[in-house]
Amino acid sequence: MSMRGGPMGRGFLTEEEKANRPKVTGSLLKRVFSYLIPYWKQLALILTAIAASSLLALYPSVLTGRIIDEGLIGRSLPALVRLILLSLGVTLLSSLIGVGQNYLNTWIAQHISFDMRNKMYAHLQKMSQRFFTANNQGDIITRMTSDISGVERVITSTFSSILSNAITLIAALVIMYRQNWVLATIGVLVVPLFVIPTRSAGKTRWSLTRESQECSDEVNGILNETLSVSGQLLVKLFGKEKAEYERYKSANERMIKLNIRESMAGRWFFMIIQTFSSIGPMALYLVGGILMMKYDRNISVGDITVMVALLSRLYGPVNSLLNIQVEWIRSMAMFTRIFEYYDLPVEIENAPDAVTPDSADGSVRFDHVGFGYEPERKILHDVSFSLKAGRSIAIVGPSGSGKSTIINLIPRLYDCQEGAVFFGDYDVKKLDLSFLRRNVGIVSQETYLFNGTIRENLLYARPDATEDELIEACKKANIYEFVQKQEDGLDAMVGNRGLKLSGGEKQRLSIARVLLKDPALLIFDEATSALDSISEARIQEAIEPIIQSRTSILIAHRLSTILAADEILVVKDGRIVERGVHADLVKAGGVYTELYETQFKKALEKAEA
Repeated sequence: MSMRGGPMGRGFLTEEEKANRPKVTGSLLKRVFSYLIPYWKQLALILTAIAASSLLALYPSVLTGRIIDEGLIGRSLPALVRLILLSLGVTLLSSLIGVGQNYLNTWIAQHISFDMRNKMYAHLQKMSQRFFTANNQGDIITRMTSDISGVERVITSTFSSILSNAITLIAALVIMYRQNWVLATIGVLVVPLFVIPTRSAGKTRWSLTRESQECSDEVNGILNETLSVSGQLLVKLFGKEKAEYERYKSANERMIKLNIRESMAGRWFFMIIQTFSSIGPMALYLVGGILMMKYDRNISVGDITVMVALLSRLYGPVNSLLNIQVEWIRSMAMFTRIFEYYDLPVEIENAPDAVTPDSADGSVRFDHVGFGYEPERKILHDVSFSLKAGRSIAIVGPSGSGKSTIINLIPRLYDCQEGAVFFGDYDVKKLDLSFLRRNVGIVSQETYLFNGTIRENLLYARPDATEDELIEACKKANIYEFVQKQEDGLDAMVGNRGLKLSGGEKQRLSIARVLLKDPALLIFDEATSALDSISEARIQEAIEPIIQSRTSILIAHRLSTILAADEILVVKDGRIVERGVHADLVKAGGVYTELYETQFKKALEKAEA
């Protein structure tokens, strides 16, 4: 029995688990079992199979007594052969039923996890952008994978284990008391002698394992800190080699001592278990022998053997059922964590009377909009402006002024708390979400490509696009020349997150993807901010003709892009402080003039140089 992974390692709650122990209520249990209801027929079969398998598994122990009395002591070869074959047949039948039970268990568990994963994924897709920025991505993935996989183990292991052990325990006790109540009572009294040291040794072992793991983490931490390139440089520059050696030696020494104690605790445990495992059978042999020889001649050697065999079958179920509380708490904790995500409110969803217009012209109007990612911290204050169909505006301002926040409100990645955002003639909150987002295209600063081919990434925008349409989009985005140079053309792989492409190539590919979508409104959010001058120029060549031909919003730091817009909005501290055309804004001597002198003009001079 593995001590780290065996029952003892799982039989005790960690301090974190104790602190986060879920409150098991009737409504929680009802919700848990609601996932089993669709599979009630299969569950009924499993329950029948568990009962049959558990009872049949005990029968060979009963037959052992007859094999001894009728076959061996009675010297009857036909009876011996018949009973042995019967015992083998029952064992085989029990095993076959067990295989069927395991298949049904796995089938139900997989289907329930399939249902739960689908429900979780669909629900998470409805979450607003706020959810994904506020929560750790690893935690989200853990709920989708580890927690739901844990539910599979609950169904295949915990539930069936409770029933199987309970049936085995009850059936074994009934058979033992029917055989001989005195011997049965002796056997029952001996069971705690096995269980008590098991749990006591388990607690000791679990405590030592935790201490050893903490010490091991400390040792690994020292190694990671001091043997990394930067860590080693720091150690050498400050002459700390001896001090770090002593720190490592001390932690290593503590870990070695704990490992020795942990190992010896296991050896003592096995010695205790072997001793107490022998006490039960020895006690039954002794008492049974005395009864058989002195008081009750009806007791046979086979009867005593049956009692010993059944007693050994009690140890596992008793120990397992004593630990079932821990497994139950952990199971409920997993369900609780999953249900927490299921119960997250959907912030942004279609209105009951959502409108789907026949078409969209891309016009936008902000009407006294106020917004904050957190209620107590406003980002936008009384923002009002309008963009007519076919026109373009550039939004400029210092970093953190709220430029990206403004455009995020248009496709309802977030909803404003004050005022209203209009797309065409409708408040965006009244528009069908699919219609709205289909007609708004954003090329963001952080380009995301899937690990697939160029073609697959483009078709993500419009799966029914033809080859000619793909090529045309690539030409408009100034990426077709690059595609032609690839050995596989449009079927060239881009790598995970587009790592096989340069920043400029990824950005131009994302522009082609948005063009293929053919939205009514096109938004460029700092599309060239993180690129070198050559890549920036090629993207600029692609962007400028595009904004002349469709309704566009540009957040930009490049002067030529800003000049291509019909109007410029200047944002500072979440407010539109200036608006107009370049020449007038430069003369005004305000925020735009400062930006022009410190950013735009220098960028222009650098490009010309």
